[in-house]
Amino acid sequence: MAFLDHLNWRFATKSFDSEKKVSAEEIQKVLEAIRMSPSSFGLQAFHVDVVTDANLKEKLKAVSWNQSQVTDCSHYLVFSARTDINERIEKYLDILSGGDAAKREGLNDFGNMMRGFAEDRKDEWLVNWGAKQAYIALGFAMAACAELEIDSCAMEGIDPLKYDEILEHPEHINTAVTLAVGYRKAGPTWEKTRFPQDDMFTNR
Repeated sequence: MAFLDHLNWRFATKSFDSEKKVSAEEIQKVLEAIRMSPSSFGLQAFHVDVVTDANLKEKLKAVSWNQSQVTDCSHYLVFSARTDINERIEKYLDILSGGDAAKREGLNDFGNMMRGFAEDRKDEWLVNWGAKQAYIALGFAMAACAELEIDSCAMEGIDPLKYDEILEHPEHINTAVTLAVGYRKAGPTWEKTRFPQDDMFTNR
């Protein structure tokens, strides 16, 4: 199938077959799609917990309105926003320069621009900004799943603060959204329905 055919194939899977697991090779492809997703300045100000432990899933389900996707899916991805932006900038510059001091010095203007952007930003603002980056990555993960004919379901019906507590997140990691990944128990109950293009787009 072509890419758009795969997007038409996918749906928000509510019922996963708990006996079917996504292979290590396939889940790595999904994670690589997340890693390769675009982000502001390339800083990737988000983090993803890949949860497969059954006991941990049960704890998360209890603070997710007891939605069965959490425990029945093969892999449960928890996307979080990062607020450690200043440390992130320096680490990114280190990676970008590859340990070359001269190249690192040549990145001063770029580094100063990013530092200026981050200056005096409050944690609340950084959480919102990081969550936007996480949602871009989420979209890439869902598209990758569709391309691989793996089912997925994005979920916001969770208690983010409880997730942070259960997953023992440090202060700079803040849960934003999750993605259940696995294989459907049954197909969609109705055809995919979307608004027409003339409702959604305006040509200027």
